[in-house]
Amino acid sequence: MTTKDPRHYDVILSPVITEKATMASERNQVVFKVARTATKPQIKDAVEKLFDVKVVGVNTHIRKGKKKASRGSLGVQSDVKRAIVTLEEGHRIDVTTGL
Repeated sequence: MTTKDPRHYDVILSPVITEKATMASERNQVVFKVARTATKPQIKDAVEKLFDVKVVGVNTHIRKGKKKASRGSLGVQSDVKRAIVTLEEGHRIDVTTGL
């Protein structure tokens, strides 16, 4: 059992549960919402320590915020950074259990 550093929870914010993320799980990939300042090595370290799995690769992208109208006023969603984490064969993360 590895020690869980509280700073890892600052890197990994939440799992992304969408249709596309569910299809990625068939390819041994998991999608997480991560901190905007998080780097790929930090994300890899946090996932390995928190979930006790072996990470092969990390891809990141920033989804730009959208403009949304609600009740006649215009609002803006904030940008979100996502990480697609590829796990080693045989390792699994059940994102429905939560962090």
